[in-house]
Amino acid sequence: MLIVENLHTYYGSIAALKGISLKVAEGSVVALVGANGAGKSTTLNSISGLLQPRSGYIRYKERDITGWRADSVAALGLVQVPEGRQILSPLSVEENLLLGAYTRRDRGINRDLEAIFTRFPRLKERRTQLAGLLSGGEQQMLAIGRALMAKPQLLMLDEPSLGLAPLIVQEVFSIISELKAQGSTILLVEQNARKALQVADYAYVLESGRVVKEGAAAQLQGDPTIVEAYLGKHS
Repeated sequence: MLIVENLHTYYGSIAALKGISLKVAEGSVVALVGANGAGKSTTLNSISGLLQPRSGYIRYKERDITGWRADSVAALGLVQVPEGRQILSPLSVEENLLLGAYTRRDRGINRDLEAIFTRFPRLKERRTQLAGLLSGGEQQMLAIGRALMAKPQLLMLDEPSLGLAPLIVQEVFSIISELKAQGSTILLVEQNARKALQVADYAYVLESGRVVKEGAAAQLQGDPTIVEAYLGKHS
């Protein structure tokens, strides 16, 4: 579904991505793991159009989308849940969710809204509440729900567990597992390598803007170098 080849992205004169290549098959969960600053979020932002790569290409369903604007990329069905959630605090929970469906012209929006409320009962309880008053975990659920309202064909999650309590992290990854079971295609950026590898089919390990290792997630969980660097010696 998605092919990224030899991608180079810069912040000014600083090279953030130094030839990243990856693939995402339809119906799979692919994880990008690595330390903070490895280039994981930059990769997602380059795919989604928030950053413009200097060279390389991004191909989605046989279409070259390299350098496309973010709104055009989203219109194709590549929908990103940004790091830090970035919900609109002065708007209600329901208004935030409806913004996810802003570009849709079909008649299923209200049905999908109720489906989101069924999936996230706490959001239903707070549908008229200002989004900025939600807890961190509830805001993450809102951000995921907003993305699902766009009916994504490829869902890109950027650090969904960031800043959340362990119990809420477990809940977020349960949601990712449910989406996977339903056949969703997901590109997951996550600093919690253990959780990411548990839910992913395939994974890429990034270091200083490069892919230093890749493979089936189950295999990487047992790789001694990955265990030592990212999972802890006693995992």
